[in-house]
Amino acid sequence: MNIPAELRYTKDHEWVRIEGNEAIIGITDFAQGELGDIVFIDIGSEGQDLAHEAVFGTVEAVKTVSDLFMPVSGTVTTVNPDLTNDPAAVNTDPYGKGWMVKVTMSDAKEVEGLLSADQYKALLGA
Repeated sequence: MNIPAELRYTKDHEWVRIEGNEAIIGITDFAQGELGDIVFIDIGSEGQDLAHEAVFGTVEAVKTVSDLFMPVSGTVTTVNPDLTNDPAAVNTDPYGKGWMVKVTMSDAKEVEGLLSADQYKALLGA
């Protein structure tokens, strides 16, 4: 299982890459594996100000639909346009081509509440 050390994580299995005041968000390798083959991603939150833990979209897999939760508060500035035609990119490259949204954070201190890679591994029992 791939858990990059430079990222931060949530208990809901989202990952966060911090670049200045911007957070790039997706779901973890563990999450995509649990969901199975992803067939559709619905993220209609572009331009919205969302609070920490608010739902910013859904992921539909062959066997289930799962909500996506904001790991940090902020404004959704970009939704990955490639996921419309290739939602399976989340399965094949969850930390690269499978990123979901970019967010301008409204409170960068919230990052401190996210899990490190080691803490996330411990959560998974890995």
